[in-house]
Amino acid sequence: MSYAVPPTRTAAVVRQLRNEIVTGDLPPGTLIKDAELAARLGVSITPVREAIAQLSVEGLIDIAPNRTRHVTRVTQKNALELIDVMSVLACAGFEWGVDNLTATHLELLRQRQDEFVTALRDGNVLAAGAAGADFSTTVILASGNRELQSMVDLVVARTMRILAMTAESDLWRIWIDGHADIVRLLDAGDNRGALARYRKIYVDYRAAVEQELFDDQ
Repeated sequence: MSYAVPPTRTAAVVRQLRNEIVTGDLPPGTLIKDAELAARLGVSITPVREAIAQLSVEGLIDIAPNRTRHVTRVTQKNALELIDVMSVLACAGFEWGVDNLTATHLELLRQRQDEFVTALRDGNVLAAGAAGADFSTTVILASGNRELQSMVDLVVARTMRILAMTAESDLWRIWIDGHADIVRLLDAGDNRGALARYRKIYVDYRAAVEQELFDDQ
């Protein structure tokens, strides 16, 4: 995740639509119409179609055989499956990267945690999600395996959709407390303990999502 200005119109449209889907401004099941989107965003049809194709790859937009497009519906089954996949990928990256962390990395983790908490306090769900994702990315990239990070990036927006409907969601607390514990353990030199705590975030997160109400119809 990044706060950088998108380099192209397509990237800008991707970011705008992704943000609207993640925050629920475009609710699950919403029909996506190229021309209406292009007019609203002030761009041509081409970057809109390219953005839709990208978001389809990310699993945020469904493209039916008749070419109609809808915002992907979130059911409990696919939410739990997504968490399981994200857990495998992210925990592998954390395990491979944790022993490579330097003092600079630790300071960056503290900064991201502060940004995470501040953004939620301010009600800025998108900034909170970006800071939370960057917390994990810092450790994953320390592994040196950029292919793994690319795979994580493909599912992180869908993971945020489960989390990021409101800044008041109790689900955020699992990540806030977990990240804080991880920073303390890393500061104490307990890398194995930090890894175990990171894994527990996903266990707790999955259990909490199982208790949430979803439309599985």
